[in-house]
Amino acid sequence: MKAFRSLLILLLVAALGILGAQWLAQQPGRDLGEVIVRAGGNDYIATLPQAALAVLIALLLLWLLWSLLSAPFRAWRRHRRRQGRARLTEGLQALDRGQWQRAEKQLHSAASDPEVRAIAQVAALRAAEARGDNAAAGRYLQQLADSDPTLHALHSAERWLAQQNPELALAALDTNALQPLPPRGLWLRSQALAAAGRAAEAYGQLGALRQQQVLTADALAALEIRLAAQMLVESADVNVLAGHWEAVPKALRAEPVVAMAYAQRAVALGWDDAAIRALEQALDSRWDESLAAGYGRLPVQKFDARRASAQRWLQAHANSPALLLTLAALARHQGQWPQAEDFLHRAIAQGAGAEAWEALGDGFAAQGEDALARHCLHNALRCTRNEAAVPLERRDLRQCIQDQAVAEERDAHGFPTLPGNAH
Repeated sequence: MKAFRSLLILLLVAALGILGAQWLAQQPGRDLGEVIVRAGGNDYIATLPQAALAVLIALLLLWLLWSLLSAPFRAWRRHRRRQGRARLTEGLQALDRGQWQRAEKQLHSAASDPEVRAIAQVAALRAAEARGDNAAAGRYLQQLADSDPTLHALHSAERWLAQQNPELALAALDTNALQPLPPRGLWLRSQALAAAGRAAEAYGQLGALRQQQVLTADALAALEIRLAAQMLVESADVNVLAGHWEAVPKALRAEPVVAMAYAQRAVALGWDDAAIRALEQALDSRWDESLAAGYGRLPVQKFDARRASAQRWLQAHANSPALLLTLAALARHQGQWPQAEDFLHRAIAQGAGAEAWEALGDGFAAQGEDALARHCLHNALRCTRNEAAVPLERRDLRQCIQDQAVAEERDAHGFPTLPGNAH
């Protein structure tokens, strides 16, 4: 198509030249000016339009000559490009099919084309990694440094992260030449910061990740929860912990993982009141079984106040196994074993399982009732094996009915709800 277009242009220029020559032949030379050229002792005289036309024709002939001489080279370059594209396509198809060696061979050949070199080297790197040849993967990565420094940095960071070396991954990403980081670079840097124990810095990048739409909304929300919890756990002192807690959105503070991370770190730093308050606010905002269980396991005092809060929750969550276990633990800490035993029996009736049987066995052992303790611990073992527990003979029918009885719960419209649907 290009050759046909060039031929049409050449014919058009030739026709214009002929018409121009005929027009010039009809014009008197004195009215158009003269051009005199001396060469080899001879004078060549022509009118100005004739000289201009001659120069134009000469340039046209030179262009035509250059086109004819360079045509084979252009054809060869086009052929090489087509070959490179074909090898790249075949290599990517082989990579997708899991034909690692064939893919690597085709992609290595495709890399000879400068226009597709970087993507071919990246794909060849993937093929080498897939077949476990780290030496070949390293060579492709080094070659990538010359063809595309940005891709080299991204894949270097990815490899360092895979090797559990986040500091070198950060060093690869934090070069001035890569700033600002592309979206994938932001994601890799967040991973590296978290792996390096710098979750607060990674949490600070969430806005950029959200703006660049690097992750889906669900994935970004999960990442925010994970980084917030890790940031709280990594707090060096109470002041840092308080600052990080204030930086966490209120809606996120009710997330069980986040609230529990804050409470555990606050207890470790001797800030018991803040730990208790955080869990209570989270449970008041949104009920969660894991938080209810964690509330009872907190290694802090204030048993009376905590039990009062748990009793208040029991009015709305009477069939919560975790809450009943928490109440049992708090009652034991207060030295009230009969009440703790009742709570544990109710927890077992509501499906608490091995943990409740184990706590019941520990309580009986502390009371010197070894036979009952062994019975409960055997039941705990049966529960871990998904076997049915053997009821205690000391519980009569009336007590069993009371253990299974729960207060009626109603939904937002006032209709009763089934126990399984209450939460």
